[in-house]
Amino acid sequence: MHPTTHARTTPDKPAQIMARTGETLTYRELDARSNQGAHLFRKLGLKTGDAIAIFMENNARFLEICWAAQRSGLYYTCISTRLTAGEVEYIVKDCGAKVFIASHGLGKTAAETAKLIPGVACLSLGGAIPGFASYEESAAALPTTPIADEAAGTDMLYSSGTTGRPKGVRLPLPDGPIDAPNPLLAVLSMMFGISADSIYLSPAPLYHAAPLRYCMAIQRFGGTVVIMDHFDAEEALKAIETYKASASQWVPTMFIRMLKMPDETRLKYDVSSMKTAIHAAAPCPVDVKRKMIEWWGPVLHEYYAGTEGNGFVYTNSQDWLAHPGTVGRALVGEVHICGEDGKEVPVGEEGVIYFASENQFEYYNDPKKTAESRHPEHPTWSTLGDVGRLDADGFLYLTDRKAFMIISGGVNIYPQETENVLIGHPRVADVAVIGVPNEDFGEEVKAVVQPANWADAGPALAEELMAYCREHLSPIKCPRSIDFMEELPRHPTGKLYKRLIRDRYWGKRESRIV
Repeated sequence: MHPTTHARTTPDKPAQIMARTGETLTYRELDARSNQGAHLFRKLGLKTGDAIAIFMENNARFLEICWAAQRSGLYYTCISTRLTAGEVEYIVKDCGAKVFIASHGLGKTAAETAKLIPGVACLSLGGAIPGFASYEESAAALPTTPIADEAAGTDMLYSSGTTGRPKGVRLPLPDGPIDAPNPLLAVLSMMFGISADSIYLSPAPLYHAAPLRYCMAIQRFGGTVVIMDHFDAEEALKAIETYKASASQWVPTMFIRMLKMPDETRLKYDVSSMKTAIHAAAPCPVDVKRKMIEWWGPVLHEYYAGTEGNGFVYTNSQDWLAHPGTVGRALVGEVHICGEDGKEVPVGEEGVIYFASENQFEYYNDPKKTAESRHPEHPTWSTLGDVGRLDADGFLYLTDRKAFMIISGGVNIYPQETENVLIGHPRVADVAVIGVPNEDFGEEVKAVVQPANWADAGPALAEELMAYCREHLSPIKCPRSIDFMEELPRHPTGKLYKRLIRDRYWGKRESRIV
């Protein structure tokens, strides 16, 4: 259950293939390179329990670095390529990274970040970045055999936080050898039929939790991972046909893009090899999922879970067709739906979703957020903050998002970050940032602004504020449109009734997500 095993048994088998170029990395090469990376980390002074941060787009060496950290007993934090230098700085410092590895393609942001993280060793990959040492050159001369003190490391990935900043979910390091199995492997094997024979297409950014963990799990099995450097609808279908991919993982936006292609393009590719198409990260519109099942067959599998690992809800195509819109039934953690008073509500009524589970988690450096995730009367019940309902058969339906978090194309966007920027503009008196419907992405970012002077309200101010936002945040977090209100609906205590604003845009939809 580790690439080092497959390097001995099937050394020439592809561990990964880059979909666009066909560049292949065998298990022998993956083992050798990850050993060199492990030696490099020890040479840099890293020991078991230390952390590194990875800031790269999808490329042929991404997983190699993760495996090097995994077999060195390190925490490895993969950072979104969409972030600004200030946002990257926050995560690097918060996770306690002693090494920052960035790709040449992100060199501008990486170089700006390096100035903000003194004392952190900076390595570049795929080309030079001023002030960075070359990862390839640093590792090339080191041994391809294992380090003497191998230990199992794990990822430390980021979820939402109370201040709008992302928060790291840091779990204890695995207690066992580097090749010890983990619960995800059992899920992939029993539920999705994943094995050493699987050819897994990964169309999503590897810095996200699910793509990263699933790709590494496939390589634990000894299967082959086919990595797209970025998602393109037709290229994804071409990759399925070219590599005869048998398994994959998607977000609903990708389904929408594929379905919107002209039939003569969409249907010319052979997708019959696809036996398991997993999707998550955002609820899928009912019509979209139904059309995907009609096209690909009953091979779609959906789950609802979080980076926190406190629960896991799952549905296959057959159960979904019988319960359209469901995200499934709980397989890990018993689901409880509770009202604002903490009491369980009757079947069919909406409330906060709690998982009763022994799998407890903590948000790193944020005890307040951790405490807020726990039920006030049941310490083993925890929530991701989502709202939903159960039907009489125990199937869960999501109907709202935690703390009004926006999910656009499967990417989590935390409104308070954007609000904090916009409220700093001198012509803004108050602001609410919300997600509004978007046909392709599920949701898009909108800002509703109360101007300091109502006479300023109009297109010119809207453009000025959107440009101001882009100066301070990554584009994905910036509003695509701005509306104005003379006064936002706030209680005298200062609480903003954001629901009243959102309902203007979502209307009376059964779900306020899609």
